[in-house]
Parts: sequence; C-alpha cells; structure tokens
Amino acid sequence: MFTGIVEEMGVVEALREVQGGWHLVVRAQTVLENTQLGDSIAINGTCLTVTHLTPTSFTVGLAPETLRLTNLGDLQLGDTVNLERSLTPTSRMGGHFVQGHVEGTGEILQKWVEGDSLWLSIAPPAKLLRYIVPKGFICVDGASLTVVDVTPQSFTFMLIAYTQQQIGLPHKPVGARVNLETDILSKYVEKLTGGYLATYAHS
Repeated sequence: MFTGIVEEMGVVEALREVQGGWHLVVRAQTVLENTQLGDSIAINGTCLTVTHLTPTSFTVGLAPETLRLTNLGDLQLGDTVNLERSLTPTSRMGGHFVQGHVEGTGEILQKWVEGDSLWLSIAPPAKLLRYIVPKGFICVDGASLTVVDVTPQSFTFMLIAYTQQQIGLPHKPVGARVNLETDILSKYVEKLTGGYLATYAHS
C-alpha cells in the first residue's frame, strides 16, 4: 500500500531482457534507506519487488502483464521515474490509499500554465473514465492528485509549484503515456451494489 506522495525521482540506469523477462535498474538515494530484498517500491505508481540492491541503485523484475498495462516499457536510459516506498504502520497518510496496481495508461492531451501552477489534461481509457469524478482521487505515474474537472473523454488536474519540483510529470511532453490507478473504493461500491441494482430492476 502507498500514499501517492512521491519520495524522490530516480534515474533509469538499465532496462534489459534477461531469460525472457525484463530487469529495470534505477539509481536512487532516499528510497534505498532501510530497503531490503523483497520489499516493494512503486515506480511511476507501479508496485514492484526489489530483487537486487547496491549502495546506489535497486533492481526490479517486469512481468509481461506489467509491460502491457504500464508505460515502464517506454523508459530509456537516463529517464526520471517517480519513486515511493510502501507504507509502514507509522507512516503519515499525506495522500490517498494507493495499491500500486496500475490499471492502464492515459495520454497527455494538453499542458498550460496559470500563474505558478501547471494544468494537465489526460485522456484515459474509456473503461477507467467511469471511476474518475471531479474533486476525487487519481494516481498519475504514482503521484496522488485531485481531479478538477471531467469531460466525456478526459480529466484535468493542477500541479502547484512545489509538486512540479517533486515529480516527473511536468517534464513529459503532450502525447506521452502516463500510468493510471483509479480509486479502489469506487470499484468496490460498483461491485457490491451491482447485485442489488440487478435485483431491483427485475422486481
């Protein structure tokens, strides 16, 4: 479990195929503190298991399903990625409950500046748009954000000056893919009420 509050931006050192799988090596500092083999670290919002550690980097494995659902396969050497360690029982909940289970990718449609804030418009897959509501939660590349507005094809949010300095989103161009995770509570509500609504409709 994560909060969606990015702890640091790491740098991709390697992305290589190894015996039919892929290994991603990320240079980092903060998230290496007290991290052990088998721990979980979210990379651009994707929960991954640490398989190797050095004093300056960590390695994770990327399964085929991970590559299909996320933008991690697009990474190049030197790219920055948002990093967050998994929660501990004493962690402050500064963001939202984030599982690190990316559901798909969206495309950056627009970016524009208002004062010292940066606005972004994202086009998500249609299957995810139903779970995105104004003033609700969305996790974009692992960053916990508040949705400002929703249209039939997209949603918008704003990054304050501080957030722009802490995450990689401001540096991504229009057309880039971003990882998306919607609020798990909305899906539970849909699942739990589905039976009642079906019963009511046929009564």
